[in-house]
Amino acid sequence: MTRTLGDLQEEVDEYIGQFQEGYFPPLTLIVRLTEELGELAREINHRFGEKPKKATEAKGDIALELGDILFVIMCLANSLGIDLTDSHDAVMDKFRTRDHDRWTRKSTSQ
Repeated sequence: MTRTLGDLQEEVDEYIGQFQEGYFPPLTLIVRLTEELGELAREINHRFGEKPKKATEAKGDIALELGDILFVIMCLANSLGIDLTDSHDAVMDKFRTRDHDRWTRKSTSQ
């Protein structure tokens, strides 16, 4: 089953909507996003960087850390009434125009 960003935002909204507390304030969500980004950075560093995990540390999951970040981003967007599909479309348009000739394109002829 294919789901859209809108579907995912709605799923997060339904999940958060079952709690009296609702969404955290935007500043709190930014702090949570920063925490999650730190956890992702730690996993990336352990896997690809100069700092391997200690033998006693549990194996991390980069995909799960990315999922945590996506969840917090959706919480922030939902709390502010932002449609992430619209945000995605706008940023892709920006990249396609502003950065059109920024990098070397792959050859289309084989």
